[in-house]
Amino acid sequence: MPAVASVPDTGINLRRAQVTRIRPKVDVAAAEQAATQLLAALGLDLNDDNLAETPRRMAHALIEMSNSPDFELTTFPNDDAYDDAYDELIVVRDIPVQSLCEHHMLPFYGVAHVGYLPGERIVGLSKLARMVDLHARRPQTQERLTKHVADHLGEALDPRGVGVVLRAEHTCMALRGVRTPGTSTTTSALFGAVREDPRTRAEFLALTRSTS
Repeated sequence: MPAVASVPDTGINLRRAQVTRIRPKVDVAAAEQAATQLLAALGLDLNDDNLAETPRRMAHALIEMSNSPDFELTTFPNDDAYDDAYDELIVVRDIPVQSLCEHHMLPFYGVAHVGYLPGERIVGLSKLARMVDLHARRPQTQERLTKHVADHLGEALDPRGVGVVLRAEHTCMALRGVRTPGTSTTTSALFGAVREDPRTRAEFLALTRSTS
């Protein structure tokens, strides 16, 4: 899980935590050399002007797709000037997702719907998108990505419930093997009241259902 370094309160009951994760040590030169060897082994002519820079671009593209920036996770007290706490679902829909299938190193992409039933604190809405991006940029399965986002949100906020639904198309299915473009995979991770309370579960799933 990501490392969280706490930052002291500012006096207005605002909490910020720097969210980082342990990244693999990247040897850029070795990655470029390996890309050169792979493309040459595939029979490509790297002396062609159109392909001369491809190994470098290929290596940097994979590095970019497997690394994400750190961010500050900002949370706020769940009340307002009238001490009126919010006790309904908060859902951010259609967060863009792109990741790498760890079995073929081909992209999968789609959208994530992330929601929670708040407890004592709420999170800045943009941080939910950043949380998804943090966990997406690495080789993995879609199932694991879905659970990691839900686990992280639960640990960061201690809410009464968490729900994550992820829908994605896998290019390892669309472009190779069975070659079925347009098919999508849906995964979900539900915890707390979002899982255990039938009405809350139904409401969350209805809010995340596509209307297109």
